[in-house]
Amino acid sequence: MSDREIVVNGETLRLNSRSVIVGTDGDGRRVDVYLANRFPNFSRSSIQRLIQQGGIERVNGDLKPSSTLAAGQELLVTSPGIGPSGPPPPLPDVMYEDERLLVVSKPSGMLAHPAGLTFTYGLVGVARAARPDHDVDLAHRLDRETSGINVLTKDKAANSFLKNAFYKKLPSKTYHAIVYGSPDWEQTKVDAPIGHAAGSSIRIRRGVAADGLPAQTTVSVLQRMENFSLVEACPHTGRTHQIRVHLEHLGLPILGDKMYGQPDDTFTHMLDHGPDEKIRKATGFPRHALHAAKITIPHPDGEWVTIEAPLPTDMKAIVDGKQPCWPDPDE
Repeated sequence: MSDREIVVNGETLRLNSRSVIVGTDGDGRRVDVYLANRFPNFSRSSIQRLIQQGGIERVNGDLKPSSTLAAGQELLVTSPGIGPSGPPPPLPDVMYEDERLLVVSKPSGMLAHPAGLTFTYGLVGVARAARPDHDVDLAHRLDRETSGINVLTKDKAANSFLKNAFYKKLPSKTYHAIVYGSPDWEQTKVDAPIGHAAGSSIRIRRGVAADGLPAQTTVSVLQRMENFSLVEACPHTGRTHQIRVHLEHLGLPILGDKMYGQPDDTFTHMLDHGPDEKIRKATGFPRHALHAAKITIPHPDGEWVTIEAPLPTDMKAIVDGKQPCWPDPDE
């Protein structure tokens, strides 16, 4: 076995690979057709060559260009461009670990799972490389810009148990955010339904809407600064972008948010042009200043576990009195 291979559940798998989970759109399709559509920068014939050369493999099964896929199957890609071109980064700081759970503090900028056309290491791949003797998988996800507590499991039974717990909203979560302004209250509870943002051209943008789904968040002020406040947000429901929506609704948009507290054209400009000077001036911070600070989860073995993660250095600097800034890309 080479130093680029590991054994998981009796299967020899390549290290430094990209995991691609077949979606429902791939059910019953040829693998070369599916991947050529999934990664349009690669032709069908180039996908066929990659499979034949071993650059694309199927977990728990052989793979040919003509193989038929099923939804939920996992493919491993080591070919540069689609897959990684180098080793994974170090595992983020471990906040809790035992034989069944691995809980880390995910840094802002790291995806939970690789996505898109160009490969970027995701948390799950980094964790699998760091714990090759376990069947590591995500129990839930944080988005790319949000930092903090992210729970992974180390066996399939634990993963099923915790995913079911998250589905039932059993874990309690606490987030810390740096927001613009200083409210005249110490604590408030937002009880405002969330649906599509009225009048917005952004499909994924949410807002408080009378016909939306019920949503409740308790918000407390932890510290007041000259232009900002550090707040704690405890969501009692799990709606998309709930904390960001409810803080915007309170008139306390999160520092660095490119969607909430901003006109639509800030977000669309970011998509079209990247983080140029306009975006830097509009947002003032490289990412939305939101951090998953604490979580309490049921353990697969019966007890409850509470895990906390301290503020990351970029947010702590603002809390300690430094003005937020977006470093010059030329420096």
